[in-house]
Amino acid sequence: MNIQIIPSPLSGTLSAIPSKSDAHRLLICAALSHEPTTIFIGGLNEDILATMDCLRNMGAVINESAEDQGTWQVFPVWDHIPDSAVLNCSESGSTLRFLLPVAAVVCKNTTLTGTGRLPERPISPLREQMEANGCTFSSPKLPVILRGGLKSGSFELRGDISSQFFSGLLFALPLLDGDSEIRILSSLQSAAYIDMTIKSLSNFGIRIETSDGVYRIRGGQRYQSPGFVRTEGDWSNASFFLTSGAIGNPVSLTGLSLTSVQPDRTILSLLQLFGARIQSDQEKIDVFPGALTGIEIDASEYPDIVPILAIASCAARGETVIRNALRLKLKESDRLTAISECINRLGGNVRITTDGLAITGCGSLSGGEVDGFRDHRIVMSAAIASILCKMQVTILGSDSVRKSYPNFFRDFQSLGGKYYVL
Repeated sequence: MNIQIIPSPLSGTLSAIPSKSDAHRLLICAALSHEPTTIFIGGLNEDILATMDCLRNMGAVINESAEDQGTWQVFPVWDHIPDSAVLNCSESGSTLRFLLPVAAVVCKNTTLTGTGRLPERPISPLREQMEANGCTFSSPKLPVILRGGLKSGSFELRGDISSQFFSGLLFALPLLDGDSEIRILSSLQSAAYIDMTIKSLSNFGIRIETSDGVYRIRGGQRYQSPGFVRTEGDWSNASFFLTSGAIGNPVSLTGLSLTSVQPDRTILSLLQLFGARIQSDQEKIDVFPGALTGIEIDASEYPDIVPILAIASCAARGETVIRNALRLKLKESDRLTAISECINRLGGNVRITTDGLAITGCGSLSGGEVDGFRDHRIVMSAAIASILCKMQVTILGSDSVRKSYPNFFRDFQSLGGKYYVL
């Protein structure tokens, strides 16, 4: 689907959608428990659906409550584990990397597939550690047949590849009989995503010890359902509309926890550094525009919000430099190339550096036609960029927002956004 946006400021109040990062984790923990769990998720997206479908194929029963829309009942895998499971992870990197070690514990034989760029995204560091501890892989990349038998022991991973490798092992290793440890071989990036996993595990009775660059996991633990859990509001997707308040008219978001360990909560402090004004409490977050100026950003802990930070940089006077963002080249698109091409086609000034982006902002953009690169975050960033544009903005492939935020354009319109489908 292609759309054309008529530039107009956004303003008003919006409720944050549920966090897909949190939902992935809660669904996996619930499926590994020994009692049913009720999870309030609210709206779904393609990535959450991929995790649900994979867990179902591993033996879990997951049904939406007939009485309470958006609430899901999860019955664990243990009574219905198939002899062979087929897991289609679609385009969800989280689904694949979280469930690889879990499948190696739960299932004897598992076929894993994926679509889009997922087969190209790296799994080799995790695969090599699993192979060193009892597993066999039919291929170094998707599609792959995984034969289980993961054994407890010592695992070593670099900290600058993907935090999802650590999370996948943290889900699986407590289920094994023996104790295990995961050693971090280099500086750990996106550590807050691992903190999210440890928090979810703790809610289900699993204990992880952390000290001196080592995660220690006692074997023989049992996932214990808390009965009911609620998915947090999504800071990552909220960042698009929070940024719109910084570069246009005031916008308010509800349903976000100021004490969340989600790394993308950093969007608030970064918008303040740019010069926006923030008012917040546990009920609502208000973002007001200001005289924005360029800043320096270390994106190692929050790579997902780099595309929208690049749009904020266009509204800021002077240069913004975003560093430590090379992992963006391995997402649903090469996001460094995608967002730089998007901004430059809209009349901005971006260049790719050795490890990120340098954006020279002037407060406005001209408009034009951009490719969405089949990437939800590029499409949403381009839509917010329209606020700065003098002419209409055409986005090709806008339906890729279904991956994380299916109702993005409905919410965009509710705040005053104007668009039509071509």
